[in-house]
Amino acid sequence: MDNTIVLIVGGMAVGAIIGFIVAKLLERNNASKLIKSAKKSASAILREAKSEGESLKKDKILQAKEKFIELKSEHEKVILSRDKKMADAEKRTRDKESQISNELSKSKKAAAAVEAKVNDYNHRIDVLEKKQNELDRLHKSQVEQLEVISSLSAEEAKAQLVESLKGEAKSDAMGYVQDKIEEAKLTAQQEAKKIIINTIQRIGTEEAVDNCVSVFNIESDDVKGRIIGREGRNIRAIEAATGVEIIVDDTPEAIILSCFDSVRREIARLSLHKLVTDGRIHPARIEEIVKKTQKQIEQEIIEVGKRTVIDLGIHGLNPELIKMVGRMKYRSSYGQNLLQHSREVAKLCGVMAAELGLNPKLAKRAGLLHDIGKVPDAEADMETPHAILGMQWAEKYGEKPDVCNAIGAHHDEIEMTSLLSPIIQVCDAISGARPGARRQVLDSYIQRLKDLEDVAFGFDGVKKAYAIQAGRELRVIVESEKVNDEKAADLSFNISQKIQTDMTYPGQVKVTVIRETRAVNIAK
Repeated sequence: MDNTIVLIVGGMAVGAIIGFIVAKLLERNNASKLIKSAKKSASAILREAKSEGESLKKDKILQAKEKFIELKSEHEKVILSRDKKMADAEKRTRDKESQISNELSKSKKAAAAVEAKVNDYNHRIDVLEKKQNELDRLHKSQVEQLEVISSLSAEEAKAQLVESLKGEAKSDAMGYVQDKIEEAKLTAQQEAKKIIINTIQRIGTEEAVDNCVSVFNIESDDVKGRIIGREGRNIRAIEAATGVEIIVDDTPEAIILSCFDSVRREIARLSLHKLVTDGRIHPARIEEIVKKTQKQIEQEIIEVGKRTVIDLGIHGLNPELIKMVGRMKYRSSYGQNLLQHSREVAKLCGVMAAELGLNPKLAKRAGLLHDIGKVPDAEADMETPHAILGMQWAEKYGEKPDVCNAIGAHHDEIEMTSLLSPIIQVCDAISGARPGARRQVLDSYIQRLKDLEDVAFGFDGVKKAYAIQAGRELRVIVESEKVNDEKAADLSFNISQKIQTDMTYPGQVKVTVIRETRAVNIAK
């Protein structure tokens, strides 16, 4: 039994060993087959890799060759460009060298010519010095001989000669001066007339057109009712604010503005135009528009003054004087527009000064400013003549003494100290004396209306005073705080009595005192 077990175990062990050996043999056989298959695959992959590598190598070599050729061509282009630039630079250098060599040769020739001239000049100087020395020696010997002959020294002979020549020259000069004076006396008047006539002919003149009414045109007669307002309150407000009489009659599509002061008329005309255009016409709006228009007119006065001095070529005029020049547009002298008259005088003065050889710009300046005393402000002394007043203003605002004297002396109030003064006087007379330039009646009429307003301003509490209806009515606006209703009646009577005793006027003058009370509060 034990042997059987041993045999079985031994058989099993032998079987296991044999099975292990067989398995190993089979595994080795499979492995060799796998190795052979792997070797075949590897050799196939290597062959493919070699073929792909060869193709890639050929492609890269071709690309490298193309890149090399491209870079080579670009390099050759750069080299050619550099060579061309270098050739151009060499050519310019050669040209400059040749030019410099030419200039050097010319410079050498010029230097040689200058040196030759210098040598010649030095030689001539030496010759001249020798001749001068010889001449001085001969002159000295001649003078000595003359002194011996005349028994006079050279200084004594010179003094006698000078005295004789001086007397002869003096007599000749006196004769010449006398002849010229006689000739000037004969021709002075004729030449003066010639200069004045030529000056007048060279300056164009215009007829004076100045009156006391302006026409305000409207689109339709329906506007007249809106301007008049309910119970006439609008038209009364306009007249009170502007001091201009508004005449609304049967004249189609027109309203007449009547006032001797052209500034007031212009303010009223522009205010009416703004009111009609805006469409809102009532007393409060009227006062607002009139105040704005007054400021607009003041600005326009400055612009007119600036345009005038620019047109005449006058520079450096003080702004206050420019404003006075602008105010001349709304003033008249004997019916002649003052700005037009002053411009005309300035042009005449410029021409006449040029004819006489004087400064035409200074003459124009004096001609433009000669009547600024006729546009006084509220602080001006009305008793001072306008020429003196204008001279004082010109001195105040830095004008030259010649201009100031010409302004003050153009009506002989002061003595003339400059040649410009008679020119201004003559040109002022020329401008005012031509036919149709002035009307004495209009000027006296305007002065009477101004005096009528000044009478009212002489009473306490008067705020505004307007002469309307050609001087037949004086409308006085008083301050309600200072004048009550009873005093208003007394004031009207006192003004009428003063007008009656102090003034001369045709017909009768109606004095209307207007007192208005306003209550104003502000909601905060």
